[in-house]
Amino acid sequence: MRIKRDDLSSQAVVEPLREHLEDAARQSPPGNVHALDISGLRAADVTFWTAWDETELLGFGALKELNLAHGEVKSMRTAAAHLGKGVASAILAQLINEAWTRRYTRISLETGSGKAFEPAHRLYEKFGFRFCGPFAHYKEDSFSRFMTLEL
Repeated sequence: MRIKRDDLSSQAVVEPLREHLEDAARQSPPGNVHALDISGLRAADVTFWTAWDETELLGFGALKELNLAHGEVKSMRTAAAHLGKGVASAILAQLINEAWTRRYTRISLETGSGKAFEPAHRLYEKFGFRFCGPFAHYKEDSFSRFMTLEL
């Protein structure tokens, strides 16, 4: 598996990202989709990574800088054919390593609260993330779950 910074210019990335956004909309109540679209992922404060096996996209994830000490995990996704193979763990490790390199003291994330999100909760907990209250621009609601990792 090779993980690289990506500029989102490849159709091999654009289509799975579109599917990610559609899936987020299906799994989330109206107004509760916080996933970034392509323009959001191309913003100056966001760095996007993809994981590959040769020319096959395995998954992706992004790190958004909230301020000089705090980052946010965004758009974590593993291709369905590669679930359970360690792709999400490898991408999350890359994001955490980047946060260390940037000297962040904390990284946080927002995810859903339904059954479909339980595997994500377990992954984040495995890496030391703990549930917390809203951060940055987020507000408390019955669907969102917030997690943070002190570095």
